[in-house]
Amino acid sequence: MLILTLISLYIILPTKLGNFSMPRINFKIGNLDFSKEIELKQGLDIKGGLQVVLNADMKDIAGGDRTSALESLKEVIGRRVDLFGVSESGVKTAISGNDYRLILELPGVTDPEQALTLIGQTAKMVFALPIYTPGATATDSATLTGFEPTDLTGADLARAQVTFESEDRSPAVSITFKDSGKNKFSQLTKENIGKPVAILLDGYPITMPTVQAEIDSGNAVITGKFSTEEAKSLAIQLNAGALPVPVSILSQKNIPATLGADSIKKSVTAGAIGLFMVIFFMVAYYGRMGFIASIGLVLYGIFTLTLYKLIPVVLSLPGIAGFLLSVGMAVDSNILVFERYKEEIRAGRDWRVALELAFGRAWDSIKDANTATIITGLILFNPLDWSFLNTSGSVRGFALTLILGIFISLFTGIVVTRNLLRLFFKDKPRTNNK
Repeated sequence: MLILTLISLYIILPTKLGNFSMPRINFKIGNLDFSKEIELKQGLDIKGGLQVVLNADMKDIAGGDRTSALESLKEVIGRRVDLFGVSESGVKTAISGNDYRLILELPGVTDPEQALTLIGQTAKMVFALPIYTPGATATDSATLTGFEPTDLTGADLARAQVTFESEDRSPAVSITFKDSGKNKFSQLTKENIGKPVAILLDGYPITMPTVQAEIDSGNAVITGKFSTEEAKSLAIQLNAGALPVPVSILSQKNIPATLGADSIKKSVTAGAIGLFMVIFFMVAYYGRMGFIASIGLVLYGIFTLTLYKLIPVVLSLPGIAGFLLSVGMAVDSNILVFERYKEEIRAGRDWRVALELAFGRAWDSIKDANTATIITGLILFNPLDWSFLNTSGSVRGFALTLILGIFISLFTGIVVTRNLLRLFFKDKPRTNNK
C-alpha cells in the first residue's frame, strides 16, 4: 500500500514544487511517458474553447446509407481536428428524425475561424500512384516522396464494407465501384500489377494495397493482417470518400478560459469545504477510528486523481460533481463499518474480534448500496449508445467519474482503511457486566 501511494504521488505531483524539482524516471508504457509530468485532461467547460454543431446534408444519400455516412463523416472530422492540433477534443453524432448532426468540442482553440474552415470542408478521396525517389547508393532503399493522382476518385466508388471472404476467414474490406469507375479501375490495375496503389482521403493515405491482378469486374477486396476493428475503421474511411456529405455550421459557441478557471476555482473551494466537514464529522463522532478513516479518504483522493491522469479522464464540471458524490459514498462505507463495530462491542466481543466482524458483516450492505449506484451510473453513461438512453457528454462525464469513484472507494474503504485500523487502532479492553 505504501508503494502504491508513493507511485500515485509521483504521478499526480507537479514536476516543480516551489524551488524543488522532482526527479523523473525515464520510463514509458504505451503513450504514457513517466519521464515528464502527466497532464490532467480538461474539458471544454474548464479549459475554454469552441463548441460547434454541424448539420450533415443527407439529401443525396440513400436512406439506408445515412447512418454509415454520418459515422464516416465523424471519422473524417475527427482526423481533421487531430491534425489541427486540438487535444481533448470530442466529436459526437446526434440523429433526430431527418436531422443528422455532429457536435464538436474543441478545448483551447484560439483561432476559431481557421478551425471552422478546416472542419467544414467536404471529404475528398482520390486514388494515386506512389512516387519513390531512389536511394543515394545501390544499397539504400527508395524513399516515398509524394503521390501522383489518377482520374479515379471517391465519386466513382459505390461503397466499402467489411468482409470475410479470404481462405482463412480473416477480416478484409470489399470495395464496389459505380459504372463510372469500373473502366478506370480496370485500367489502373492493369497498368500497375505488382505495384502499390494509394487511396488518399483529404490528401492523407489511408491504405496502400498492392495490385495482384487486373480487376475488370468493378469489385475488389483489400486484404492484409487486419483485426476486425481495423477493417471496420478502413471501411468507414473509404465510405467517407464514397459518400461525401456536405456540412453546414448550425451554431458555434465560444467559451472563454476565464469562465472555466472561475468555475473550477469555485468547484475546488466547494469540494475542499465539503471534504473538511466530512473529516471533521468523522473525527468528532468516531474519534481515532474516524481519524484513520480520514487518512483513507485522503488516499482515496490521491488514487482517484492518479487514475484520472492514467486513463485519461477528461475532467469537466459534471465530472467534478461525480467525484465529490463518490467521496460521500466512500464515507458511507466507513460509517456502516463503524456502527457495526459498536454493535459488536455492545455484544461483549473483544475489540479485535469486533473489528473483523464489523467489516465482514457490513459488507453485504456496502455491496448492495454501491452496486445500485454503479448500475445507475452505467445507465447514465450508456456505454452501448442506446438511443432511448442519455447521450449527453456532460452527463456521461458525471457518470464516469462517479463509477470510477465507487470502485476506488470500495478499495480504500474495505482494503486500505481496514489495514490502517489493524496497524494503528487499539481500543480499550471492555468488561461485560451481566
